[in-house]
Amino acid sequence: MSKKKEQAVVYSQQNIATGIYDMWIQTSLAKDAKPGQFISVYPQDKSTLLPRPISICEIDKENSRLRIVYRVAGKGTAEFSGYQKADKIDVLGTLGNGFPLEKAEGKRVFLIGGGIGIPPMLETAKQLAGKTKETNVILGYRNSELFLKEDFEKYANLFIATEDGSVGTKGNVLTAISEKGLEADIIFACGPMPMLRALKQYAAEKQIPAYISLEERMACGVGACLGCVVKTREVDHHSHVKNARICTDGPVYLADDVEI
Repeated sequence: MSKKKEQAVVYSQQNIATGIYDMWIQTSLAKDAKPGQFISVYPQDKSTLLPRPISICEIDKENSRLRIVYRVAGKGTAEFSGYQKADKIDVLGTLGNGFPLEKAEGKRVFLIGGGIGIPPMLETAKQLAGKTKETNVILGYRNSELFLKEDFEKYANLFIATEDGSVGTKGNVLTAISEKGLEADIIFACGPMPMLRALKQYAAEKQIPAYISLEERMACGVGACLGCVVKTREVDHHSHVKNARICTDGPVYLADDVEI
């Protein structure tokens, strides 16, 4: 898989929810990007040494642009939130594997996102549009700040769960699935670990494959430092133990193959 570091240009940026920013960048990385992959974004502030891994939310190959939607969580992402149109931004990409979209064709599909795991599901929904028997997107939010809601509605049936019950089903994504009587043949998901653990158990009970994207703090982003490993069923050819590097072997895994 080809990856390179380059200087991208900010095309646009807006604040779309509390602490959530939506940025389009002009970059040649768009031409090879796939749903479920991510890029590493480098802060200009040299005291923040490491790049920040951010999922790809949307891909515009025609105009060579990538969309990233991220939460401000520290100094690096706080710096990014201040960027404006035409600012330069150093990025490394495209990184990781993506969702195996071909496995969903002609099937009933769940696309599930929770919190900041919601953005990468958008390009996934976009590329599956018209190729599945049915696509149901189930998104879990904290409250009524439903960032990206209108974007998802263009491509699939949308169901919302909120922790505070302000919109949709009160509870989590599995509560919404149960309440609406939804069924699927395959699951693609990204979100916090408790959600992914619950989905792994749900998929096992239903005997359907679930491909989960693991969110993890990363250092190098290219598999050298072993700072983002996950336990696996099989022995890893790189480390010769039962683990895998999320940044290169992932972030998308068949749920059965990882211990979470």
